[in-house]
Amino acid sequence: INSKAVLGFFGAGTPVQDITLDDIDRFVAHLLNERGNSGGTVNRKLSCLSRILRTAFERGKLEKMPKMPKRREAEHRIRFLSPEESMRIQQMLGSDIAMAFDVCSPYPCDYDTAKAAMERTHRWAERCKKYHTREDQALFGIVQGAFYKDLRIESAKTLADMDFPGYGIGGLSVGEPKPVMYEMLDELVPYLPDDKPHYLMGVGTPDCLLEGVLRGVDMFDCVLATRIARNGTVFTKHGRMVIRNAEYAHDFRPIEEDCDCYACRNHSRAYIRHLLKAGEITGARLASIHNLRFLLRMMEDIRAAIAEDRLEEYRSDFYNRYDMSRNF
Repeated sequence: INSKAVLGFFGAGTPVQDITLDDIDRFVAHLLNERGNSGGTVNRKLSCLSRILRTAFERGKLEKMPKMPKRREAEHRIRFLSPEESMRIQQMLGSDIAMAFDVCSPYPCDYDTAKAAMERTHRWAERCKKYHTREDQALFGIVQGAFYKDLRIESAKTLADMDFPGYGIGGLSVGEPKPVMYEMLDELVPYLPDDKPHYLMGVGTPDCLLEGVLRGVDMFDCVLATRIARNGTVFTKHGRMVIRNAEYAHDFRPIEEDCDCYACRNHSRAYIRHLLKAGEITGARLASIHNLRFLLRMMEDIRAAIAEDRLEEYRSDFYNRYDMSRNF
């Protein structure tokens, strides 16, 4: 094994064929118990685990899926999740939008790995579409292809031909530089249907939201707004503010003067900082409320700018006031 994602667990140079079922059990427990992993980190480690399991199975060392060891009082186990099972669960949950089962390539990855993941994603998309029957739930396909222009275009065309109600763009914002993400969007979005929503998955910084919209993206999702709020960081129109810092201990202004969120209308920077420093959950809640409202207000302003045909002017104004040196 020479992947950095598992070096710390198995050790450098460990032959895959020497890994036992007990080793796999311990790795699964280690991965799921480890805290602080980002989505990209978890994805890379799961990819490594997938290769380990596949190799072990091909060598006849893995006869069945390993059971999870006991953690506290609950017994956990690995569950095989197929495209059909994913659809069954999502239809049962009843969300407005369901996402097709896909394979998210890590960053970086070689061309053959990216192509194999993309082709598997396409096969799974067909199976998801065939199985999905809930009429009040929109099933979105997910474009993959890593960071190869031809694969991204091929994926966009293939999924467009399947005629999904909407299209997710996956496998971006997984560690690559932002200009690379923007380049991929420039390449693939023109091949998606104009009359269907385009959803950029896992992206949520203010600058990326704006740049995504400029490239034809309609929808976004990200844990960033509430994650950074829990750690004492808030969005402002001038860039991020680390409200836990000592400079705000006696600052009795709201986070933003013109913000209409509950936190800004009722509490000061100093008070929210105090709550965060004291470990009071209300501090994280107030910071979360502000961050979510900030992003909603920003998207409202972007929609208004589009309607009034002044989006480029909005973009210029945004970067004139937004301190990118304090960006994420």
